[in-house]
Amino acid sequence: MRSEGIREAIVATNPTVEGDTTALYLAKVLKPEGVRVTRLASGLPVGGDLDYADELTLGRALVGRQEM
Repeated sequence: MRSEGIREAIVATNPTVEGDTTALYLAKVLKPEGVRVTRLASGLPVGGDLDYADELTLGRALVGRQEM
C-alpha cells in the first residue's frame, strides 16, 4: 500500500465499540505508511451518531482531534 501524498487520515467513526475497533485498525494499517492518523475530539456524545451532530459540534471536534 502506498499513501501517494496522503499526509493525514481523520477518523470520524461513531464512538461505539465497532467505531473504536475500526479506528484502531485504520491507525494500525496507515501509520506504518507514514500517514498521520487522528480522531475527532470529544464533544460528540458517547454512543451518539455522527449523522445527528450539528455543524458547530463537528467543527470543534475536528479542531480538537487527537493523534492516534
